[in-house]
Amino acid sequence: MEKDRLTDMQPDSRRRTGIAGEGLAARYLRQAGYEILRTNYRFARAEVDIIARHNGAIVFVEVKTRRSNTFGEPHEAITKRKRWQLRKAAEGYLLENGIADAECRFDVLAISFRQGRAFIDHIEQAF
Repeated sequence: MEKDRLTDMQPDSRRRTGIAGEGLAARYLRQAGYEILRTNYRFARAEVDIIARHNGAIVFVEVKTRRSNTFGEPHEAITKRKRWQLRKAAEGYLLENGIADAECRFDVLAISFRQGRAFIDHIEQAF
């Protein structure tokens, strides 16, 4: 029974970590001069965490947050399949908003929480 209770807590804890990371990422981007257009945009089954505008470009941002590096660095969790889903979501956003010729890029914000502090690695044009 105790094991079930611990298992039930894990997804919630991961979700809280992800939400905290996305909030921190949005603040970081705003301070860096990005205009946040959408968050948690979904198209079909694909999702992109943040869509922003920066220096005239539409930037699709994937946020990966970790509380430890037990399973690797945050950016290492972006698989080929995840990149495909991000591209699909980006195409959906551009289509739904009638955007045909904008410069676009994909960034990753890798956030690590260590010793009570957040460390952000902003990888522009990640793929």
